[in-house]
Amino acid sequence: MNDISKYIKNNKISVIVKPNSRKTEILGFNDEKNAFKVAISEPAENNKANKELIRFISKLLKRKVLIEKGEKSMEKVLRIY
Repeated sequence: MNDISKYIKNNKISVIVKPNSRKTEILGFNDEKNAFKVAISEPAENNKANKELIRFISKLLKRKVLIEKGEKSMEKVLRIY
């Protein structure tokens, strides 16, 4: 499941974030929303979960990642550079 690179379309990938989790990890893929479910160990306040998400996905893909849509939402679109 860690090979998410094949799910990148037009340098974008959709994720559904679950903050305040025990550890940061990919939980699976939501076929209905065509998005990865990602558990994030950081809380949502003060942008901590977003920073952890970017760090985690960047490390996984070994590429730069930014949040394109959904900064304040659990459903996000990430742009991969």
